[in-house]
Amino acid sequence: MTPNVWWILVLMGTLGHFGLHLALYNRLNSFGWSRRTIKSIEKALFAEMWITVLLIAWFDHRFFIDVWTGEMQASAVPVHLAVYGSVCLAAWGVFGIPWLLWRPLFRVEWADAPRDVEVVRVEEEIGRPLARTWLCRWESRLPLNQIFDLAIETIHLPVPGLPRELDGYRIAQLSDIHLTGDVHPDYARYAIERAVAWQPELIALTGDIIDHQPCIDWLVEIFSPAEAPDGCYFILGNHDTRVVDSWQTREAMDRAGWTDLGSRLLRKQLRGVESLLIGNEHPWFGRPEMESGGAERFRFLLSHSPDQIFWARSHGVQLMLAGHTHGGQGRLPLAGPLLSPSWHGSRFASGDFHKQPTTMHVSRGMGGTHLLRIGCRPELSLLTLRAT
Repeated sequence: MTPNVWWILVLMGTLGHFGLHLALYNRLNSFGWSRRTIKSIEKALFAEMWITVLLIAWFDHRFFIDVWTGEMQASAVPVHLAVYGSVCLAAWGVFGIPWLLWRPLFRVEWADAPRDVEVVRVEEEIGRPLARTWLCRWESRLPLNQIFDLAIETIHLPVPGLPRELDGYRIAQLSDIHLTGDVHPDYARYAIERAVAWQPELIALTGDIIDHQPCIDWLVEIFSPAEAPDGCYFILGNHDTRVVDSWQTREAMDRAGWTDLGSRLLRKQLRGVESLLIGNEHPWFGRPEMESGGAERFRFLLSHSPDQIFWARSHGVQLMLAGHTHGGQGRLPLAGPLLSPSWHGSRFASGDFHKQPTTMHVSRGMGGTHLLRIGCRPELSLLTLRAT
């Protein structure tokens, strides 16, 4: 092979090495394992990623010298390097090509949902600092950080199979509030105020409410102003397992006037349409046993993770709302997100998707334990359903 071919193989193998570890990291965070277990594996995986690079550079430096000088022969490639290099090149086919295909730029599987976006600098709007800790104050001042630039997105979401009576139905979705204590509760309270001012018929909260035990005391004050004719519903997510007892969160939200839809089914009339409201908190809590032979014409699912879309499809769900992935927390120009805690990587990191018969909206969420967002503003979703 020519020197240029060797350099291309080295480059693709190197990218495949890092891409393979990125894919493993994303999928690791889709399991319902304990936080301690996942963090331990993450640290080991990160260390192994760089140790492998250093070991190859040290023990196989002769290979790279021969590639550089153009003297490399295929028969001289060390066996272990040939094997691992083949794995890294194969990662392009298993993970790399699908990753490229599912870039937001190409809109594969996306629903065509027109939207108007209003960006609100919440600190300026409410006239007070939102950072409560020195870390949050420091990170919020970093260049490009959009942590307090709330995108209020008014979305006209086409839902194939939506009963005609529900055309124009209005749902406000919040997700991933992440009350860590770093951010003042006025931030979440502002989002609630804007959601209510839009006059939705239903309000949904798709998990990751609490990260820090003392913040449970904030829930009633933050969420009690929420109101909608058809009710306010919530489920929990993986971060809600970080408090001593998640039932404390459920009970506080109940006192705030919200309905716990977690791992259960609720039959309800929406504009006179018999509907089934479903809460799916899998794999951190549970998902309900679906009933067969129901009379409902509309199935509406709240799921913390977009991974449950295939479960939704198998149970005839027309509309699914999810969060969890934070839109990747950061997004590159054109390439979009890299990090996304999902079994499908960044395929469903945020946006509007349709896989028959299910239309899914994935929110970028409002907060996070990482106080940095780049090219990925927090989101309040104001959804108007459209029958097609």
